[in-house]
Amino acid sequence: MQTPTNPRRSRRTQRGSNFSRQLLAEWRTINLPLSSEAILAAVSGGADSTALLLAIHELIDLGKLSLRVSVVHLDHGLRAASRQDAKWVSQLARELGFEAVIGHTKVKELAREEGDNLEQAARRARYEFFLRTAKRKGARFVLTAHTMDDQAETVLLRLMRGSASIGLSGMESLRPLEKGSKIQLARPLLWARRSDTEGYCKAQKREFLVDEMNSDDRFARVKVRKQLLPLMQSFNNRIVDALSRTATLLREDSAVLFSSASELLRLASENLAPEKSETKPPALNVSLLASAPPALRRRALRQWISEARGGTRRLEMVHLLAVEALLEDGRGGRIAELPNGGKVRRRKGWLELDVEND
Repeated sequence: MQTPTNPRRSRRTQRGSNFSRQLLAEWRTINLPLSSEAILAAVSGGADSTALLLAIHELIDLGKLSLRVSVVHLDHGLRAASRQDAKWVSQLARELGFEAVIGHTKVKELAREEGDNLEQAARRARYEFFLRTAKRKGARFVLTAHTMDDQAETVLLRLMRGSASIGLSGMESLRPLEKGSKIQLARPLLWARRSDTEGYCKAQKREFLVDEMNSDDRFARVKVRKQLLPLMQSFNNRIVDALSRTATLLREDSAVLFSSASELLRLASENLAPEKSETKPPALNVSLLASAPPALRRRALRQWISEARGGTRRLEMVHLLAVEALLEDGRGGRIAELPNGGKVRRRKGWLELDVEND
C-alpha cells in the first residue's frame, strides 16, 4: 500500500539522505519500477534489510517512488527468538505503512529431507516463499538487501570450492527468481558496505536485529567474514571493493562466453541421431565439442545440463570435468555421474543426458 506521509520526514529536503540517493541511482540503473507496481522487500530485521526498507520508505515520502510495497519475512525456525524477530519485522512494516507477509518453516527438517546443509536449505525455502508470495501479490520484483560485503564473501566461498569464472562473478544485481520465471530477484544494495547500512539505520534513529547465528563459526560464511576477510584486509585494506570489482569484470566476461556457448550448443545439437527422442535433452556432437576451446566447451556443457535440469544446483566443476573426459577417446558406453542421480553417457559420436530433477 502507499505509505502515509510522515511529518518528520516531510521536513527533509527534496534531496533526501545520501544513502537513499545512492539507492535511487542503482534503482534506475537496474531498471526497477518507479511507480504503479507492487514489489516485495525481503526483510530479516538485520541492518542491511532494515536500511533497504527505510530507504524505500524515504524515497516514497520524497515522491521519488510510488509503489505498493509488501514486506516478506520467513521464520526459519532455527532459533528460539525467531518468532519474536518475525513480530519485530511485522511491527516495523506497520509503522512504515507497509503490509507484512510472514511465513514459517522448519529448516532443519527440510535440510534432512533434501540432504542440504542448513544454509542451503534456508536459502531454498526462503526463495520458494518469495516466489509464492510474489505470484499471489502480482509483484514482478523481489528485493533483497545483499551488500558489497556479501558479494565479497560469496566470491571467496566459491573460489575455495574451485568455481569457474561464472561462479566467481558473484551475485547479479538482477536475475530471474527461478529459471524461466518472469519474477525477478533484485539486489539494489550491492554498492553498499555493512557500515553504510548500519550508519543509515542509526541516522534514522532506528534499531535493527542482530542474529547470533551471524557469529556462529560453524557456518563457512561466518568463518570467511570473521577470519579470512580480516586477514586479507591486512594485505589490502580495500579487499572487499577489490573482490566486488573482480566479480563485476568476470560477469562481463561471462556474458560474452554465454553467447558463444549458446551458439556452440546450437551447432553441436544439429543433425541429431535419428533414434534420439524429442522429449529428452538434445544429444551433442562429440567431435564438434572436442574441437572447441576448453573454456567455451565447459560453459556449453554447463548450459546444456542447466537447461535440462532447470538449474545448476549442486553442479560443480568436478562434474563438468568428468563429462568433458568423455570426449577424450573414441570409446562409447562410458558414463559421467551428475549430482541428484543424473548421468551423461557417450554413445558412438554423441553425448546423451539422462536427468533426474531435484
